[in-house]
Amino acid sequence: MDNFGKSQSVTRREDQRLVTGHGRYVDDIAPADALFAGFVRSQVGHAKLGSVDVQDAAAMPGVVAVLTAADMLAMGASLGMDYTRVPTLDGGKGTAPERPFLAHDRVRFVGEPVAVVLAETQAQAIEAAEAVIVDYDELPAHMDLATGGEALHDEAPDNLAFDYGKGDEAGCARAFRDAAHTVKLKIEDNRIMVSSMEGRGCWAEWAEDRLHVCFSGQGVWGLKSELVNRFGLDPSQVRATTPDVGGGFGMKGFNYPEYFAVAGAAMKLGRPVRWMSDRTEAMLSDNGGRDLVHVAELAFDENLKITAYRVENTCNIGAYNSMFAQMIQTELFSRVLMGTYDVQTTWLRTRGIYTNTAPVDAYRGAGRPEAIFTLERILSRSARELGVDPHELRRRNFIKADQFPYVSATGETYDVGDFHATLAKGEALADMAGFAARKSDSAARGKLRGIGTCYYIESILGAPDEHVKIAFNDDGTASIFVGTQSNGQGHETVFPQFLSDHTGIPVDKIAFVQGDSDLIASGGGTGGSRSVTVQNNVTLKAARAMIDDFAAFLADELGAKPDDVSFDDERFRVEGSNETPTMLDVAAMARAAGRTDLLTRTAHEKLPGRSYPNGVHIAEVEIDPETGETEVVKYTVCDDFGNLINPMLAEGQVHGGVVQGIGQAIQERVVYDEHGQLLTASYMDYGVPRAVDVPMFRFDTNPVPSTANPMGMKGCGEAGTVGALAAVSNAVEDALWERGVRQVDLPFTPARVWDLLTAESHAHAAE
Repeated sequence: MDNFGKSQSVTRREDQRLVTGHGRYVDDIAPADALFAGFVRSQVGHAKLGSVDVQDAAAMPGVVAVLTAADMLAMGASLGMDYTRVPTLDGGKGTAPERPFLAHDRVRFVGEPVAVVLAETQAQAIEAAEAVIVDYDELPAHMDLATGGEALHDEAPDNLAFDYGKGDEAGCARAFRDAAHTVKLKIEDNRIMVSSMEGRGCWAEWAEDRLHVCFSGQGVWGLKSELVNRFGLDPSQVRATTPDVGGGFGMKGFNYPEYFAVAGAAMKLGRPVRWMSDRTEAMLSDNGGRDLVHVAELAFDENLKITAYRVENTCNIGAYNSMFAQMIQTELFSRVLMGTYDVQTTWLRTRGIYTNTAPVDAYRGAGRPEAIFTLERILSRSARELGVDPHELRRRNFIKADQFPYVSATGETYDVGDFHATLAKGEALADMAGFAARKSDSAARGKLRGIGTCYYIESILGAPDEHVKIAFNDDGTASIFVGTQSNGQGHETVFPQFLSDHTGIPVDKIAFVQGDSDLIASGGGTGGSRSVTVQNNVTLKAARAMIDDFAAFLADELGAKPDDVSFDDERFRVEGSNETPTMLDVAAMARAAGRTDLLTRTAHEKLPGRSYPNGVHIAEVEIDPETGETEVVKYTVCDDFGNLINPMLAEGQVHGGVVQGIGQAIQERVVYDEHGQLLTASYMDYGVPRAVDVPMFRFDTNPVPSTANPMGMKGCGEAGTVGALAAVSNAVEDALWERGVRQVDLPFTPARVWDLLTAESHAHAAE
């Protein structure tokens, strides 16, 4: 029997089918008779919407219908989509304009859905969508990250979505007034597009008075709930499912207009409807990430202890409030505002601005990368300006191991940590002592070499509770039904592996089931690195209850006392008997005895607190001053993820996160023109990292088990990105510092870096 044991690297069981083309993605399993949806999208950034002439398109070959917002309203649909709002400094909440799933009075970004064509083939739907004539009365586009300009919404006449503050503003002012040293830095955080390998897609069918929507997402219950609300259905009438998902990274963690338009079309026409975005369509309409400007300040005493920290952010919301848009740079940013440093006087103010661009929402890390990026950038800059080693400055200000549990300035209770030890291990792994020699070697080849550090901490997000169902099947196998949703992280391996570890059921006898609102009562989906802790916590509860029930049943069957039955993680043992049945054996006995009540176990459990993964990233870059080309040539990570189930999968998660961080730092940047036209709408214009753009990684861990869950685990899904942005940026600043460059902003493309070097050279020449 296979028994994986704790912290054992196991090859992912799903990889064989995924890499050989046998994955079942949303576009692979749409009903054969489904109509194809083609969306008519706004071609202008901002306009009053006049007539939408569908007559010619409706008459084209294969076209069954062309539907607009008016058609959806006529069938009783509610157009406005759901989203969250944050508290504001005036005691209210952020603004709440309608975001219709089909535009009906105004269009506010290029790519916004205006109508949907339903046709027998995809080509017919796309061709007919191009034949729809939309009358636009264009308005000026608001593209500045500032208040004012042409208002996008009546509810926000100055385009201010919210004005948020958290912390001790007056205390910060006093601390800065009394400080021995202060450092201030403006930091740009460029917008990115997510570029998941599989784009967004869905299909829907209405049959027997019931709606089924299948989509590529990060959890099914949020969509089910909103479908109920949008179309006035009873929850029992709605089923939401998600099959294999080819990457999500936060971008697929919320609902999109197309899902409701496709669902409404299926209901109205009585035929299944399918839609899959092409790449440019995705670039136009997927929610973007980041896109903000930070102004950060640190105050120090004479011993270089930080006495206060304040940050003022201005963030781009895009044209509408997306699901979590108002939360990202406010509540979520604040979770790790002060990082790993022992400082209690902080102030965060964030203003959100509506612009005529696609909405902005969560992207891998959702506020935590932005917060750590800001803090670690200004900390490294402070070390330069104060003349101290950047690692020494961190050590002086770290929360010490004997201070845990530690309540941060923004109310997070860090349960455990040993930041000094993790940093020391990271330094050794990175061979910091050998950097001077590597720098000299680079210089001999005409290259500038820099080294940069980021010490991050992450607060695990999402609902702290989760559901699970474990069932024993007639064929002698078991199934685990989970409330999370894999987007490629390896859930199909990890969760059966964990159940096998605690029940002795061979992992090849455990079927993994996810993403179906009919099969499990509820779930929190995937996001915020929550999955491993919440799902395994509730699985452990279910497994223990199941073992107790089986032990009691076995005692009755064998005429033993309940206390005489034990379980050793593989088999039951009965004192005074030679019987040693496995879990599957006892399940078969229960079925034969008619005890079907023992064959299914459901559980719900809530964690008492969050876990806080943390660690150090150390990056080295080489820059060619003749071309501005920047290459990440060495990268080291030492993480504290607590106990690991499968170290190989954790390392893979870190690799993926680091690559996405390097991508934002070196190559990726979404650009719109002054009219709201997207200039980076293809991979000819938008760069994403490839294998040649990243180095081999050095990865290790320094585990300090969490006390916030019985497994001692800490989530790892987003940690790589959280640490990478500042590490690479600090390395570039280090490389360029000797050339007199003082302000470096993402992304470090060859043209931008060359401009920095050239501008500085010209400045010196003019002196």
